[in-house]
Amino acid sequence: MFILANLLTAIAQILDIVLSIYMWIIIIAALISWVNPDPYNPIVRFLYAVTEPVLRHVRRLFRLGFAGIDISPMIVILIILFIKHFLITSLIEMALRMKIQ
Repeated sequence: MFILANLLTAIAQILDIVLSIYMWIIIIAALISWVNPDPYNPIVRFLYAVTEPVLRHVRRLFRLGFAGIDISPMIVILIILFIKHFLITSLIEMALRMKIQ
């Protein structure tokens, strides 16, 4: 049973790292959008390619915007934080309970 518990712990930790990296990518893309970035810059193209599908989906679902301000990055960050605090914590606690038994 401890092998499955270790597997769950590893999955939770990797998911935590991936979500943290994606959250920072969204923050950087949102900050870059405040200035006039060069659309041909490879870094800008990467940031938009990685974040735009998720942000577009959130914009389509919620249709929120106040005075021309796009709040979809904030919604995605809140969703990521919810997943990190709910799912990852639950996986780690489940793994710990499996080790105890």
